[in-house]
This record gives sequence, C-alpha cells and structure tokens, in this order.
Amino acid sequence: MGISVALLSSVLSMPSLKHEGMKQKTVLVLALLLVLLAGGCADFKTVGKQELPAEQTALLAEHAELYREVTAAAPFIRSLDGYADVWITTPKRKQRVFSNIQINRGGESRMMVSAGFINWPVADMFFNRDSLYVHDMLNNRLFLGRNSDANLEKILGVNSGYQLLSESLLGLVTISEPLSAITSVKQGSGMLLFTVASATGSKEVVIDPVTQTLTALLLKDSIGRTTSEMRFKNFERITLDGQSALVPKEIALLLYNSGISVGEHQLVISYDERQFNKPPRSLRFALPKKAKVVDIDDVAFQSWL
Repeated sequence: MGISVALLSSVLSMPSLKHEGMKQKTVLVLALLLVLLAGGCADFKTVGKQELPAEQTALLAEHAELYREVTAAAPFIRSLDGYADVWITTPKRKQRVFSNIQINRGGESRMMVSAGFINWPVADMFFNRDSLYVHDMLNNRLFLGRNSDANLEKILGVNSGYQLLSESLLGLVTISEPLSAITSVKQGSGMLLFTVASATGSKEVVIDPVTQTLTALLLKDSIGRTTSEMRFKNFERITLDGQSALVPKEIALLLYNSGISVGEHQLVISYDERQFNKPPRSLRFALPKKAKVVDIDDVAFQSWL
C-alpha cells in the first residue's frame, strides 16, 4: 500500500487541485480507490512450504532420459512478451504490482512495472548480460550498475544470478550439469528429486515424470544450506513450429538469508497473458532525463518501490 499513499500525496499536491471544493471531491474519490486497493492487498499470494521426495532410489535409464529432456528446457522457445501480476514479500514489506515482462532468452530482459487500481507506472527495469538499469518513476531516481548477483539482490531480493533469474521469469530453466554430476535420486509424492553437484555447492532438481516438467529447483551452498528456491506450477502447453512444451504460468522465487538481506524474500509471478517467439527485436532502454543517478555498486540494499 506504500505506492497508494505516495499516489494520494502527489495528486493532492497538484496545482489544479488547490481549490478546496475540488480537493475535497478528489479526496473522496481517492479514498474509494484506496479501499479498492486495500481489498486487492488482502488477496495476497505467498509461497507455502513444499514437501520434497525423500525415498532413496537408483538412477534408472528412464530417469536419466527424463533428466536430459527436462533440463534442456525447450530450447526452441527464444523469447517471451507477457503481462503478469507480481507479489513481493520480504520481512519488511508486502507489495503487489503489475508488470509487462519481455525476455530475449540468453540476451536482455525488461520489466515495466505498474501498481494500484489504475496501473500507475512505478518502475522501468532493464537487464542485459553486463548492466542493470532501474528507473524509479515515483521518485525519479535511476539506479544503474553492473548486472551482478549482489546488485540483483539489492534491487529484487533475489541473488540467483542474471541467467537463472531471466530463465526463471521465462519459466524454463536450463540446467547445464551433466548426468555424471547427479549424486542421488529420490522419489515420493509422484515426483523425482535429482541432487546434482554444482560449482557453488549443489542443486536439487524436482521433476514430475508424468508431465515431464521441472516443478522446483533448489540451490544449496557448499555446506548444504538452501540459498534460493524456484517453483513452477499451472503449466500451459505451448506449440511453436511443430514443437511443443509445457510452460508454467506461475513462478515463485524464494531467497533465504544472505550476506545482504536477512529472512525469507519471495517473488511470485503469475502470467495473465503472454506470447512466445515474437519477431526478433532489441529491447531498448531510454535513459530518463533529469533523474537522480544512483550507482547500485556503491549502495547497500535499495528498494525500487
């Protein structure tokens, strides 16, 4: 609701509303809008705990083939352009926003973020392999810096790295570790869990063998602590040029205690509509004029809302 208060303050300060009668009518209208907004805040989506497969089993030939197929993550899907509700939950705040998400797989990504009953634009976020730009429209601030794990965490509360973040938003995460990196396989609740050794610790890859989809991915550090978790649900079949895949419409990213932030942070994305493989184009970001520039590399945790 922080954006709603800011919106109310900014509207009441407009010169055209200085007349007392007009101001009183505007207050009544905005009060009604805030009530509607409050109702939307009550319908808040958070992520509950998920029971993981726990029964040890052998790595069978069909398991290996399933792992190869699912971790390839439908490479024929190259881009996404969609509209989604986004819920952000941290120990200090809850926020629901609406976003136009554009992703060129393996390239750049952009999120145009709106909030409130009238979809008031609040942020324009642009990522490429090297750089990160966030225009905080409410306060006319431009955050810019390297596209690093630390800077992504400062802005989004997710420290999974740019490639993993962009593929998570797409709903298709490529897992590069080969079969030889699998250290164990567990089964339970109709799922298979592959534990895979990685460069920074390990990954737990949860796959539904019936639908052949990735339903969860947990990243663990070198001592076995879960640092990030991704969950995927509400799958939709996408067919392009004779090839098809099930792609999730709802994605949840969870970040646990890290060096920058304490407690659990959640980012839930639920797509209302989306298109895949639109004609190739570059996602351009126009630098705003007269915005206060903030170097993300030189600051601590910064909220863009």
